[in-house]
Order: sequence, then structure tokens, then C-alpha cells
Amino acid sequence: MINAEKASCLSYKGIEKSFGAVRALDRIDLDVRRGEIFGFIGPDGAGKTTLIRVAMGIVQPDKGRCFLLGSEDRRAARTRAGYVSQIFSLYQNMSVMENIEFFGSLYGEKKEIIMERAEKILRRTGLWKFRERFAGQLSGGMKQKLALAAGLLHTPEILFLDEPTTGVDPVSRREFWAILYEYNKEGLTIVVSTPYMDEAELCTRKMFISGGRIIDEGSSRKLLSRYENRVLRLDYSSRRAKKQLLGCAHVKDAKLFGSSYHIVVDDMEGAKRAVEDYFKAEKISVPVMEEIEPGLEDLFVALSSSENTAGLS
Repeated sequence: MINAEKASCLSYKGIEKSFGAVRALDRIDLDVRRGEIFGFIGPDGAGKTTLIRVAMGIVQPDKGRCFLLGSEDRRAARTRAGYVSQIFSLYQNMSVMENIEFFGSLYGEKKEIIMERAEKILRRTGLWKFRERFAGQLSGGMKQKLALAAGLLHTPEILFLDEPTTGVDPVSRREFWAILYEYNKEGLTIVVSTPYMDEAELCTRKMFISGGRIIDEGSSRKLLSRYENRVLRLDYSSRRAKKQLLGCAHVKDAKLFGSSYHIVVDDMEGAKRAVEDYFKAEKISVPVMEEIEPGLEDLFVALSSSENTAGLS
């Protein structure tokens, strides 16, 4: 019989963790399979970083068991794991190549091996031509590519990324994810935490976490198949309108996403008429309204709201 913990790349079994009066993780049961790009999706304070720290053996759970690469000795197993943090943590006053050489030496590799791997990774990430530049002179996107290169230098079996593209421009974010996909195709298991729903879409499987609890898990198709509401998009961005929109007939919820509202309705035509009547009564030009397919962000808002109703923070 195959041991379940060894068959999965990462396994959490009934994990609980508190910091003082704050329950950071609450009965977490989760398995990440080899070869996945798995997303920890949730807002700040949801428990995403704590999950990664438990997996790496940095934080010990109060209850439950966690297995990394088949071993409960996660400190030993993390020599086969890579890690990229949200905050750039390499040496600003050292060059790109000096940073790579230094981190390679921490794993006890010979200099020849380090240099061979470094050139390959830096060429792949587009940093080779900047190898003599100080890390502190790199853009935000290039710094995260350097952190990624350092995390991949020892050819890990699993790579953890904790909100790696926060504050990075959209073009650099796309380039960063293109690199991740290349390594994943070669067999690297990737676990990434992110608050961005467009990045969640890029994960082969993901779980939503809120208040330290997993509230749902699966592929995008599986998750969205459980969403039964219809969504009306309204091209209007005034925050002051939310209360009035919620008071319209057939409107169950209204959330502002960027420059438009996503309005959850139980009767599409009835809701459109009610919203139109509201704007006419206020003598405001009626904004463009259209029904849209619900996305992961709509689902996450709905799931988070139901969890908060159940008493979660």
C-alpha cells in the first residue's frame, strides 16, 4: 500500500496554529500533488504565509501533522525545496552573480556547478546580461526574478512563493509567470500564495482560505460550478452608491471591483429595471449594464461573506 503522505508532495493533516489569541490556522486538511501549480488564495491575514512557514518547518503547528516531500522532518526536507518571499531579501550591495554564487555556496555546491547552473537560470530569467549589476539597482520585477533564480539554484523538487509579484508591474508579472510555467512543465511542483484572482486562474488547482480556514478547494471549473448566482456588471465607481444599490429589488449583493460594480442578483431583468429606476430618480445618466460570467473573485467574495456570517473574521 502506498503511503499517502509520501505520495503527495505536501500534506497537512488537521493543522492548527495560534499566535496568542489569534487563530492563524484552523483544522487544515490539504494535499498538494506532485507536478501541480497550487494556489493559496485569500486576503491579507487569511493564513497563507503561516501555511508556507509550517510546510518549511519554520513554524511548528499546535496540533496536527505536516509532511513535506514525504517527510515529517520538514527542516531536513526543505533542502529539496525552494522559497521566494514577498519582500526582496537578497543583498542589495552585491551584484546579481555575487548573490547567486553566495546562495549556491550555502547549499554546499562546488563553484563549477554553481556557475554552470547560474548561467542557465540567469539566461532563462533574462538576467544574464545584468549579472554584474548591483541587486539594489534592479527594478522590482527584476529583483523578484533574481530571488526566483536564487530559489531555483539547487534544483528543488517543490518551490514555495509567498505573494511574489506584489508591487510588480503587469508586464513583469506576466514574464514571471511564464518562467514558472516553463519549470512546472519540467516537473517542478509550485505552491504560490496570492491575493490576485488573475494569478489564481493560472494555478492548476487552488484553495480559498479565510480566517485560517479552508473554505473551498479545486480547479477553477470545479469551484465556479458551485456558484449559482447571476452577476450584473455596472460601469459605475462611486462608493457612495453601494448602499442604494443594495436597496434595489432583486439585488443580493454589490461589490466594487476597480471601476465597476459586480451586482449579484436573483432576477436579472428585474434587477436591471430596479437599478435603472434608481439612477433615473437620482437624475444620473444610467451607466452601462451587462450580465457577465462569474469569476473567481465573485466566488471568493461570496464564500468569504458566508464564512463571516458564520462568525469568522
